[in-house]
Amino acid sequence: MFLSIEEFLYPITCKINMYLSNYILVFLLLGIGFWYTIKTNFVQIRCFKEGLKRVFGSISFKGKKQKQGMSSFQALTTAIAAQVGTGNIVGASGAILVGGPGAIFWMWVIAFFGMATIYAEATLAIKTRVVEKDGTIYGGPVYYIRAAFKGKFGKFLAGFFAIAIILALGFMGCMAQANSISSTFETAFHIPSWIVGIALVIGCGIIFLGDVQRLAAVVEKIVPIMAAIFLAGGVFILIARMKYLPETFGMIIRYAFEPQAILGGSMGYAIKETISQGAKRGLFSNEAGMGSTPHAHAQANVEHAHEQGVVAIIGVFIDTFVVLTLNALVIISTLYTANGPLHECGAAAASTVLNKTNLAQTAFGVVMGENLGASFVALCLLFFAFSTILSWNMFGKINVAYLFGRKAVFIYSIIALLFIFIGTVISNDLVWELTDMFNNLMVIPNTLALFVLTKMVVSSMNEKSKHKKKIHN
Repeated sequence: MFLSIEEFLYPITCKINMYLSNYILVFLLLGIGFWYTIKTNFVQIRCFKEGLKRVFGSISFKGKKQKQGMSSFQALTTAIAAQVGTGNIVGASGAILVGGPGAIFWMWVIAFFGMATIYAEATLAIKTRVVEKDGTIYGGPVYYIRAAFKGKFGKFLAGFFAIAIILALGFMGCMAQANSISSTFETAFHIPSWIVGIALVIGCGIIFLGDVQRLAAVVEKIVPIMAAIFLAGGVFILIARMKYLPETFGMIIRYAFEPQAILGGSMGYAIKETISQGAKRGLFSNEAGMGSTPHAHAQANVEHAHEQGVVAIIGVFIDTFVVLTLNALVIISTLYTANGPLHECGAAAASTVLNKTNLAQTAFGVVMGENLGASFVALCLLFFAFSTILSWNMFGKINVAYLFGRKAVFIYSIIALLFIFIGTVISNDLVWELTDMFNNLMVIPNTLALFVLTKMVVSSMNEKSKHKKKIHN
């Protein structure tokens, strides 16, 4: 049954994604990122130091319970939990495999402009959130979309976004995360995927059925620890492959502008494939412009929207310029440099040797040894993807409550658990394509609202700047 459905849906989904990612996604993401970079006078550079101070000056692993919402740090770790998942390991691997090493350069470009975009998203999430009498906070794109567009059109766009994110993250996205966990565990430990699925359902179910404070207490502990372990392993690999690092960076830059040298085909086709892979996987990795992380930032207990905006900037930086880049450097320096199994190997040939799920495991295995490398990546991916599932479920809950009311949230959580189990036992490729399609669809209403609400974002930033000057004077 699953096989026939996959055979029917896969080519249709691929076609839709091709048009969305090649002709709409790149334009919207780069466009809105460039727009806010100019309108905020390069906020991602000017306020980067302020963001670092707010993040690393308020780190706490004590899990102090908030009366409502989350602390700013908890909101950030919840956002990073959503961002740092399979997009950093499997997504980056897929981008390199299909678009060549040059796709990483375009991920960097998307992320740089995305830092300005996510500043706007977090600012608007705080400005338009709704706080119920019992202290429950609801915030995210559906609320600022309604602020941007009044009447039936605004209601339609908000509803469209809500449905897209429920499908993209709550259902399909969690399937992709679960699929990646089961695939890597099967490779590393030979554990049947259905057993992994049952374990995931139990673990996720315990937290799904709790409140936002339970989620916050879990992710604020998991995220820093999982990032530290993965970074330590990646640094170890890069030290061992240090002599290949100049060649690695050279390949990223060269193949960003001469992708046909490794992908084959015409220059036009190759550059389009490289940029679209960088944009598509970059979006799935840092989620800037997609409209997912504003749900987490809306929960932050901050005095001013700008404060959470600069914290959100650091989230994209950590996701793309630290975690994803480290993984990409490991893959390219071990597999694509001289004597590597994919040296001078085009995308078509590479895909017959390795797939995006085991590419990272193979790369780490070059230095650590096949078994240890596969096990290390599988365990890191477990924590990455597990925390992402938790955050995405929360984002879905907020939109389910918006569409159907609070009572529907329990039913949604049960259905989400079913999707997680299904994700461990069906085709990897279809899961990723469905996730990409709904991710792409989310971008459209979100970026439209971001563009319309530019004045609100800029006014909030200027208001904070004037307040700072008064204090200093």
